[in-house]
Amino acid sequence: MSADQLSAGQTVTYISVCRLDDIDPETGVAALVRGEAVAVFRTLDDRVFALSNYDPYGHASVLARGIVGTRGEVPFVASPLLKQPFSLESGRCLDDPSVAVATYEVDVVDGEVRIGVRH
Repeated sequence: MSADQLSAGQTVTYISVCRLDDIDPETGVAALVRGEAVAVFRTLDDRVFALSNYDPYGHASVLARGIVGTRGEVPFVASPLLKQPFSLESGRCLDDPSVAVATYEVDVVDGEVRIGVRH
């Protein structure tokens, strides 16, 4: 989301969580961002996405350890518990669009991965 899409008065602060090189392609890492467990993923083409680490089906913070892949053109992570696939772009479950996990803005500057927090 760009600054012009923020609600009136909202701002985004970016918090550094790791170096891009700390995330192997097609894997994820977990980060604690202002008290929230965030799963940060890197795809083969070096795109970086961030979702809530909480699996709403398995009721555990495990998505960072999931399997990264694509379904058609959609990059996703499959939960390591019950294998539900969540879109890395939207956070929606690809098998049940009524279920979604939170997504976070991501910025990579000089190899540093930063997560955007709205306030």
